[in-house]
Amino acid sequence: MAEDVTTTGIARHGATRLPSVEVDSFNIELKDDDGFLGDRASKGAFREILEGLRKPLKKNGDDPLGKKPAGEIAKSELDEVLVGDDVAAAALVHGAIEEFAQELAYVTRRFLKTKAWADTERIVVGGGFRQSRVGELAIARTDILLKAEEYDVDLVPIRFHPDEAGLIGTLHLAPSWIFEAHDSILAVDIGGTNIRCGVVETRWKKSPDLSKAAVWKSELWRHADDEPTREGAVKRLVKMLKDLIADAEAESHKLAPFIGIACPGVINEDGSIEKGAQNLPGNWESSRFNLPASLMEAIPMIGDHDTAVLMHNDGVVQGLCEVPYMQDVERWGVLTIGTGLGNARFTNRRKENGKGEKAKDKDNGDKDDKKTKKGKD
Repeated sequence: MAEDVTTTGIARHGATRLPSVEVDSFNIELKDDDGFLGDRASKGAFREILEGLRKPLKKNGDDPLGKKPAGEIAKSELDEVLVGDDVAAAALVHGAIEEFAQELAYVTRRFLKTKAWADTERIVVGGGFRQSRVGELAIARTDILLKAEEYDVDLVPIRFHPDEAGLIGTLHLAPSWIFEAHDSILAVDIGGTNIRCGVVETRWKKSPDLSKAAVWKSELWRHADDEPTREGAVKRLVKMLKDLIADAEAESHKLAPFIGIACPGVINEDGSIEKGAQNLPGNWESSRFNLPASLMEAIPMIGDHDTAVLMHNDGVVQGLCEVPYMQDVERWGVLTIGTGLGNARFTNRRKENGKGEKAKDKDNGDKDDKKTKKGKD
């Protein structure tokens, strides 16, 4: 993969080597006797924990959260409970946070014990669950639990709103030469419920590390409500992108001939999906289906240039939005708490300007001084 970026100027789909990082692993599916570990630390898992704590209270008619099932209580409602006057309700939610944090800590420890995640210094936690006070408390509590067990790793919430993180992250799939003559790119973030498209401003001249990048405009389609066919979903996606191209041109944006895509699953070099796309409309894992090729056929040119499309795993792409802020560490990862638990582990690459330098020689000298402590399950 090393020559993909340096000779062609653009990586392959699902590449292990990207302009700023090496992708050490992604979409690892760890298991225990009860099944996939990711299922223990998902949005659904938190709801199940909360519902389990409410069960004995419901029998006595003492459930402070009322009759609404946990799965139907909005994140904002739970956040309000935490700061409300009903102490019993707040205690119930805090109890669920504690149990969930214990599960997340267990799952995180299992990741840290894999070869791919060895010596991880920081873990960014993203996904929709993070965008709530409940999620922030769960992440903070997990961080405390790991440190209490002497794990030398920091758990931090992702900086960007989860709705924008996956779009902004696609900038880090593109080589820097794309930014020199353009001020924005098209981005696509595909999920099991929604498809979001956007025009992302690079703001590269202000900040070459892309730390000031922002979503200029985006469109959301909740495909789960419409239950489209695969072909219908692609058709709708193409329309969304064409509308955004027209809007960008109307506002005189210098849109790059590049579309970055974040998509669930294991992404093959040719743009096909090996596995993990079961929540998408239709069969996206078919050998006869290739989303990047379909988009290039439907949108062959952007401006005066041939369209280039690059697709990677959604967990990887969401994590990539944090690249500018991870330059003080070498090895870091991302966990995305959503329908499942997305995951990716990165190692920063050496850069010619010395910023964010991987500095292997220095690291070899310092490694003996810094010992990563390992706790016990």
